[in-house]
Amino acid sequence: MPDVRVRNLDDWVVSELKDRAKRHGNSLDKELRALLTEEAMRPRQQAAARAAEIRDAIKKESGTLSDSGRYIREERDRT
Repeated sequence: MPDVRVRNLDDWVVSELKDRAKRHGNSLDKELRALLTEEAMRPRQQAAARAAEIRDAIKKESGTLSDSGRYIREERDRT
């Protein structure tokens, strides 16, 4: 796993992050990994939420579509 080094952080930022880690029962490294992972996942979560909104809008407008797979299998089995 690669390392990342962040330089020139203000003292108050480091202090706040250490306090936050302590409150969560984590080491500073573990807390920072969690924060960075959460931030990196944000675009994916937003895209998934938007896709769900679009699916819900289509479902509301068009209703639930049937599963055509069953009909395709039946047609294949007849031939």
